Amino acid sequence: METFEHLRRTRTVLLTTRRRDGRTVDTPVNLAVDAEGAGYLRTWPAAGKVKRLANFPGVRVAPCTMRGRPTGSDQPAVATRLAGPDAERAERALARRFPLLHGRLVPLLNRLSHRDSVFYRLEPADEPTPWTGPAAG
Repeated sequence: METFEHLRRTRTVLLTTRRRDGRTVDTPVNLAVDAEGAGYLRTWPAAGKVKRLANFPGVRVAPCTMRGRPTGSDQPAVATRLAGPDAERAERALARRFPLLHGRLVPLLNRLSHRDSVFYRLEPADEPTPWTGPAAG
């Protein structure tokens, strides 16, 4: 099985999600890769990517700069929303990889804004990108 091993040292990846009308949206996100080679990411519950991932879990990920400029080739993946112990595992993985941002700053912002983060597990997929679900138009 393919892994995200090549993304282990990358601080930011470009997450490409799909809208209902078929257009894609690129978003730079932090990704923590675990021992099995799967990736974890965190986002706000009101972020547009949460809605897009609920409709189309197939994504593409590529290493990129903090501003979202790709620095390598992209790879297909499938995103799964996490809850309970799996979300806690993702939170710990992100806090280990990014101690200041995901270990201190984001939890502080969550407490101040009275909202929780949403966590996703990214697993590599076979080609072509598994865009699933109906596309409008």
